[in-house]
Amino acid sequence: MDGIINVYKEAGYTSHDVVAKLRGILQQKKIGHTGTLDPMAIGVLPVCCGKATKVCELLADRDKTYQAVCRLGVVTDTQDTTGTVLEENTVAGRITREEVIAAAKSFIGDSYQIPPMYSAIKVNGKKLYELAREGKEIERKPRPITISSLEIMEIDMEEQIFSMEVTCSKGTYIRTLCHDIGQKLGVGAAMENLVRTRVGSFAIADAMTLDAIEKLQGESAGKLLERVHAVDSLFSGYPKLQIKKEYAKKLLNGNILTGEHLRLLLDGNMGGTDDSECLVYDEEGRFKAIYRRSGSEYIVTKMF
Repeated sequence: MDGIINVYKEAGYTSHDVVAKLRGILQQKKIGHTGTLDPMAIGVLPVCCGKATKVCELLADRDKTYQAVCRLGVVTDTQDTTGTVLEENTVAGRITREEVIAAAKSFIGDSYQIPPMYSAIKVNGKKLYELAREGKEIERKPRPITISSLEIMEIDMEEQIFSMEVTCSKGTYIRTLCHDIGQKLGVGAAMENLVRTRVGSFAIADAMTLDAIEKLQGESAGKLLERVHAVDSLFSGYPKLQIKKEYAKKLLNGNILTGEHLRLLLDGNMGGTDDSECLVYDEEGRFKAIYRRSGSEYIVTKMF
């Protein structure tokens, strides 16, 4: 199977657990996920199968949308409520709803974030969470992130919680965002719940649980294939070109192509402007490669 499955990751599973279970369900080894979700988190986890694994990195780079519940007045070692409590503070009378909103929204835009110790980032070949479990804490370099939107959904000052919807760039830790909002307010905060509702064009409404995937696969491979996203569906808006039959071998070998070798599949420009990318299909209409236009030539970027 070649394509992308929009998996609904349930609580308690790691992203690697999802991949391992799918390998068993599909009887296929070449599978990869597109961005780690913590075990407590649920929601969208696009999983690439077969040739689609070549776009795992591309999907991981897409913006993501989350809905998070944040508890005020507590600081933990993991920056979420599953961790060991390091500090507890009284919130009542110290901050207002308006201050919570202002503190959260102050993080909209480009900034730098220090990743948490409990993360899968590797330093000198060892994952940070492995060091954290050994009781070690090391200096982490701040990393650039972008929060393109942040909306407060609900605030309950009596319960000391608020919820928010965040759209952000790759590498943004929502639990660190919760922690940082708490630090800015001076009372501390930790993430209590997290749902990833979107990764690029993949939405939670269309995501399938592992049980649902297994059921469809058991009924017939065709039924599951109807829910698998083709690799080229990720590149909407790209010009689509097809190799002419007599030049099929050139595409197969990833050779440089010219307008002489190709024909336009849809109305538009033959490969867009200079340095733009286009999708190239074989003589039978199967997606085979992404090419980049360079003057009068097309140079292969990635073969599928």
